[in-house]
Amino acid sequence: MKEKNNILLEFGNVIKSHRKKCGISQEELALKAGLHRTYIGMIERGEKNLTLINIMKISSALEIKISNLFYECNL
Repeated sequence: MKEKNNILLEFGNVIKSHRKKCGISQEELALKAGLHRTYIGMIERGEKNLTLINIMKISSALEIKISNLFYECNL
C-alpha cells in the first residue's frame, strides 16, 4: 500500500510543478482539462488514483506528453 501512495504523491507533485510552471491555478487547470477543481487538488495531494483518460486530459491541458509526466516521477 505504501508503494501505491508513493507513486500517487510523486505523480501529484509532478502535476503541481508543471501547473505552477504554467502559472495557472488548480481551477484554471481543471477548466482546461474538463475536470473539477477539487479533483485536481486531490491529485496533487496524492489522494486520487487517476484513470488514463484523466491523465491524458491533464497532460493536454499542461501541453506536455504523458510519457514526460511519468518520466519525471522519481520512483
